[in-house]
Amino acid sequence: MSVGATVVALSSTLYTSGIPGLQEEFGISKLKALFGITTYLLGMAIGCVLFAPLSELVGRRPVYLVSLTIFLLLLLPTALAQNIETILVSRFFGGLFGSALMSNSPASISDIVSDKHRPLAFGFLSIGPMNGPVYGPIIGGFVYQYMGWRWTNWIVLIIGGAVLILMIFIKETYAPVILRRRTKLKRIETQNRKWWTRYDHAQDLRSLLQISLSRPFIMLLTEPICIFWDIYVALVYGGLYLCFVAYPIAFQQERGWSPGIGGLSFVGIGIGVYIAIACEPIFRRLINHHQRSEDGRVPPEATVSIVGLGGTLIASGQLWFAWTCTPNVHWLVSIVAGVPFGAGNACVFIYASNYLARSYGIYAASALAGNMFTRSIMGACLPLAGPSMYGTLGLHWAGTLLGLVEVACIAIPVVFYFYGHKIRERSPLIKKMQVPVL
Repeated sequence: MSVGATVVALSSTLYTSGIPGLQEEFGISKLKALFGITTYLLGMAIGCVLFAPLSELVGRRPVYLVSLTIFLLLLLPTALAQNIETILVSRFFGGLFGSALMSNSPASISDIVSDKHRPLAFGFLSIGPMNGPVYGPIIGGFVYQYMGWRWTNWIVLIIGGAVLILMIFIKETYAPVILRRRTKLKRIETQNRKWWTRYDHAQDLRSLLQISLSRPFIMLLTEPICIFWDIYVALVYGGLYLCFVAYPIAFQQERGWSPGIGGLSFVGIGIGVYIAIACEPIFRRLINHHQRSEDGRVPPEATVSIVGLGGTLIASGQLWFAWTCTPNVHWLVSIVAGVPFGAGNACVFIYASNYLARSYGIYAASALAGNMFTRSIMGACLPLAGPSMYGTLGLHWAGTLLGLVEVACIAIPVVFYFYGHKIRERSPLIKKMQVPVL
């Protein structure tokens, strides 16, 4: 799951390393070349609300296999393109089908891992999706410098092909689908139509699809938990993708580094992600020290404490980078600023996903799909504004503005830490899930 999601995340930012080559070959502006990121993330935004609920209907495994195969095939027109329009369209559909691995992987982990160990599992899973965007510039810088921009696509195709072979051996994990299949086999074996499961529905396929595909949007618009967490994570995600505009300016344009060496400037963010994942045992102890509910389980709000820590680290790293990223300060100081920034991003994504998964149970994929939809939209739009923002305000003040916004947003995890249990108690969907089936 992690390696599969890494391929999709890698493709999103590996593209940025080849933008100078696209500008030169097709005679286009940097802004038009950046549209390749926008169309990719827009495709992911649409795809996640399509494939996540679809996996709740037909199962995770078939969705993974079909979507990954089509994703890999769509790399061919991008690698062989003779104009920018072909690249933009191919990347849109590539993002659409690739989103299945990004949106459903956390749901698959939620299917098979207990509440106690889920943050650790999410941590291992997040090594790929979280560091995928970071690996992109690091790998892509050298690939573009020595092999050209087209090879940024061939590399993804080669890695993705190996992942597809591994994906064949993954079993189905979604409980309702597994139970419905067992029920069907029992009916055939016993010739008894009375075998049933609580997940049987009377609706036809069209009705089921309509309900499943509309659920992420309904949750996004009606569930306060989804509304606030989706906004928060979207802002964090947008700030992460603005790094792919700011870092090339700071290290390649201002300091004159080559594309390959410039890509290594993202190492700080990657190290921060690994540190956050390695600290999971410490975070687990902090979470387990919270007061337990009547059933002996730690409430979901306990995980929000780590999200609050992550939000603080993100804002600190952003402000640190904003005031140390110019040539008059040693380059190592600004790269180290990426460590708290990367660690904070990992904490937010891992533990916010865990909070949504624990809150919504069998509808975790739909909740996470809505979350991915909003953050993909934000990640698609903000990089387009990045060149103008950094050009007008400069690296110092543009980074400071982002840091202050991130400071203000810390209020969201703080409120949920203290009052999240009351918000969950008032959720109609969560109440419906808790009704016992007789």
